[in-house]
Amino acid sequence: MSEAEILARVEGAVGRITLNRPKALHALNTAMCAQMSAALMGFAEDPKVAFVLLDHAEGTRGFCAGGDIRLLAESGRGDGAAADAFFRVEYRLNHQISMFPKPYVAVLDGITMGGGFGVSVHGSHRIATEATVFAMPETAIGLIPDVGGGYVLPRLAGEIGMWLALTGLRLKGADVVQGGIATHFVPGPVLPAMKSALLAASSADGVEAVLPEFTTPPAAASFAPQRGLIDHCFGGDSVEDILARLGAQDDPWAAATHADLLTKSPQALKVTFRQMREGRALASLAEALEREFRIASRCVRRHDFAEGVRALIIDKDNAPRWNPTKLEDVSADLLDSIFAPLPESEMWTPLASAVPGNSRQ
Repeated sequence: MSEAEILARVEGAVGRITLNRPKALHALNTAMCAQMSAALMGFAEDPKVAFVLLDHAEGTRGFCAGGDIRLLAESGRGDGAAADAFFRVEYRLNHQISMFPKPYVAVLDGITMGGGFGVSVHGSHRIATEATVFAMPETAIGLIPDVGGGYVLPRLAGEIGMWLALTGLRLKGADVVQGGIATHFVPGPVLPAMKSALLAASSADGVEAVLPEFTTPPAAASFAPQRGLIDHCFGGDSVEDILARLGAQDDPWAAATHADLLTKSPQALKVTFRQMREGRALASLAEALEREFRIASRCVRRHDFAEGVRALIIDKDNAPRWNPTKLEDVSADLLDSIFAPLPESEMWTPLASAVPGNSRQ
């Protein structure tokens, strides 16, 4: 396999992009996002390309473990410029995918977190397998579920989005379809045959012709027994209310969820709660990404992000020292400062060449 981190080529009528950074579980960096964006612009304009297929290098673990967290943390400890540059390119790519004028098939065969969510969920077809592990674990490192999470997650059924956003819980296999993240479930053993059939297709209609042949109805969601509790508890009016509702239940799941939330960054929990609630009213993905740029740009410069990365990724002692330490100490003024508009010269802007395409715009 080539050492290039993004492999983009045309195979028959398919524009194919393969993530190829296996030592980092294909985590995205600025150059990878820019290369994907350039490839998609070419595929959109190429009349020979009927649809796009996104996958990761065969024989490697994970689909995409997120963004380059170490780079973001290092930048945040300095002037933050490199982090801002990454977010700008990544968010433009996310928006570009949502507006892509042709079918966009992403194969989420393995770990799919953070940035992996961003390069897949905004496309028209998302394939999960029994190896898929989806999560937005940002509250554990003092960040938010970005890359459009503030638009997509609040639109999942009931309070599933708030539950996933605050807890960072991992959904596996069929649960990724049942949760509304993926659109199809395909068993891993038939993936090679599915890809071969897609690559043999000669038109965009081939996507809808091929996928039913390999798709299996997903099993019932493992979280189905807790759906009532999820909707009730995570429908609270604040993080404190959610914790109170969980604490009032005589239920092992609720008790474990309550204890888990108390390990997260109090600042990140409150920022994420507001992001999710306000996200329901946003008119477009582009609006959500603009808000997330402000939030993420500020959060990477704050204590909790550097501390979360130290505790969970660098030192791996799993003992972050958050500041503020308590939910009640995360003031309204602090939240307002994180959500405040940026000067126009610093704002995130979509690619001018984005073409309206699928429904997640």
